[in-house]
Amino acid sequence: MENILFLFDLDGVVFDTEGQYSLFWNRVGEKYKSDSDFAMKIKGQTLPEIFSRHFAGNAPLQRELTDGINDFERNMSYEYIPGAKEFIESVAASGMPRAIVTSSNRAKMENVYRARPEILKLFDRIFTGEDFTRSKPAPDCYLKGMEEFGVSAGRTFIFEDSISGLQAAKDSGGNVIGLATTNPENVIAPYAGLVTDDFKGISIEMLRDAFKI
Repeated sequence: MENILFLFDLDGVVFDTEGQYSLFWNRVGEKYKSDSDFAMKIKGQTLPEIFSRHFAGNAPLQRELTDGINDFERNMSYEYIPGAKEFIESVAASGMPRAIVTSSNRAKMENVYRARPEILKLFDRIFTGEDFTRSKPAPDCYLKGMEEFGVSAGRTFIFEDSISGLQAAKDSGGNVIGLATTNPENVIAPYAGLVTDDFKGISIEMLRDAFKI
């Protein structure tokens, strides 16, 4: 029988970090764009995409922001979303394939590995922004995950929180579970087959029943 694949976004899904990023990027938006809601506009985008779309042609500012976000990420708190670690451990114990699919770059992930080295054992693969030509909301990242593990979209569970990530997950054809950690339930519901506040009460059996897999 074909495997079931579990693909997880990182920030706002595995780790409760989206609020911290919002503080950083909203400060940037206020300072350079007079936009106090800038963080919502760039969620799911890689750093090169943020630069090309919003700070194109300003190499000194790009260097300043790169140094700023690198320093910020080194000092971030990487606390698990409630129930996330336990659920991922249950998937690992089942032997089913699982991977992180994030727009974050490899440099950021080194900070994560220092803070939470156990995730290197919890996941079979960690895809970063460098692994995709197009980042979310394009579905490329999730399609690549399915291709890598040889699992069809219909047997893939995808866990997402941001609108761009949810759009990517939905367009990949996978079974989408929306985490209401960044946006309210009514906003993410159109993108997801199941919406939850966290991983408490989530189990492999419950998901299989809910999506009839």
